[in-house]
Amino acid sequence: MYGAAKALVAPASRMVWPQRVEGVHHVPASGPVILAANHLALIDPLFIGVACPRPVRFIAKQELFDESTLAKKTFARVLRALGPLSVDRRPGQSAQEAMDNSLAVLESGEVFGIFPEGTRSPDGRLYRGQTGLAWLALTTGAPVVPVALAGTERILPPGRRVPSFNRVGVRFGEPVDLSPWRDKAGKAKPRREATDAIMGAIAKLSGQEQVARFAASVKAELEQG
Repeated sequence: MYGAAKALVAPASRMVWPQRVEGVHHVPASGPVILAANHLALIDPLFIGVACPRPVRFIAKQELFDESTLAKKTFARVLRALGPLSVDRRPGQSAQEAMDNSLAVLESGEVFGIFPEGTRSPDGRLYRGQTGLAWLALTTGAPVVPVALAGTERILPPGRRVPSFNRVGVRFGEPVDLSPWRDKAGKAKPRREATDAIMGAIAKLSGQEQVARFAASVKAELEQG
């Protein structure tokens, strides 16, 4: 199913949104892998899925599958076809359950895609990463490949109903060296340090300014005026 969907979606997406993909050779050909990416737009998983040579699994938030407009409905259905996406639709699902699902993906030797900021950047800058990323990496030993997306935020920004045409960049970096924190998944400080190292690698690839705050907190403040 994935292969058939990608065979149809990939050429179509490249025609509509010309894509420059770099560093694909950094993605291991087999075994568990974590793709840790910056998050600029709801449709980011689409471009990661198209660019990566292997199927990518995401534990995705409900908002990625908003079908309130025709454009969003189209994107949501394309993402589901490209998946296979593991989607949390159950109210009140705990963070631990989401982590357990993520762990199962890696233990089965698959590629797991994650946006460590936890939500889209409110202003294009790179925000602090959630330490669940480091817990997954240090628990499983899966290599973490940083991914930098560019241009996706201009395709379907909040409030826009019709997607615009824009060039997209997807850059894969070298796996992040997490050896200084090996066997320390159970400790908070090593998890934070490892996560910060991964976010630094993403920033180096993307050229984004880093912010030492969580994106969700900044979004909440903006919504409150």
